[in-house]
Amino acid sequence: MRISDMSWMQVESYLQHDDRAVLPLGSTEQHSYLRLTVDCILPERVAAEAAEPLGVPVFPVVAYGVTPYFREFPGSISLRVETHLNVVRDILDSMAHSGFRRIFIVNGHGGNGAVQQFAQEWAADNAGCRVIFHNWWNAPRTWAKVQAIDPVASHGSWMENFPWTRLSAPNADMPSEPRPMVDLDKVRLLDPVALRRYLGDGNYGGRYQRSDDDMLALWKVAVEETRALLDGSWGGA
Repeated sequence: MRISDMSWMQVESYLQHDDRAVLPLGSTEQHSYLRLTVDCILPERVAAEAAEPLGVPVFPVVAYGVTPYFREFPGSISLRVETHLNVVRDILDSMAHSGFRRIFIVNGHGGNGAVQQFAQEWAADNAGCRVIFHNWWNAPRTWAKVQAIDPVASHGSWMENFPWTRLSAPNADMPSEPRPMVDLDKVRLLDPVALRRYLGDGNYGGRYQRSDDDMLALWKVAVEETRALLDGSWGGA
């Protein structure tokens, strides 16, 4: 269930028998021909579908992340690492104050990686609280499914092209031919202007779209893997 569909009284009642909650982290940035909010849509949706049978509330996604390398692509919004960590800190502090003690972070953007280390520090400083940080797209079972479908997959490619992340506008037609993988070592060395010039449409490599059957099969694995972690032992809880 989503916090957006609950009142504070319902949250208070929930906390009398469970202390888990989910916090999705996203980013608003270029994803080639896909929505700028791909990294917001996917972690929030996988979190909601994973948590629903367990009755665990899911907070709204943090829609902005750390993505300075894409700032030359219009519509891409980047927070400073310090700003992002401070926002996450304030959210976690507020969640803990409400009574949530087991917080499951579902991350949808690689640039948010600093939160993984920060979450360990935050949990150590908040007695009785535990945090799991979960990159939904490259978790073991999900990434294995990606590789089984098509090993050439990356940012802005088919692996992020779900029915709910693609656009229907006439100017959103995608190339039919796959794009060769970019040189990732080179990508890491380029400034934002040079990166846009090198990437072109923003796809890092691979087909732009695969069948909905492939995508729904991948999604099923991602939801199940996320749910198993959320419903796991939490270190003995």
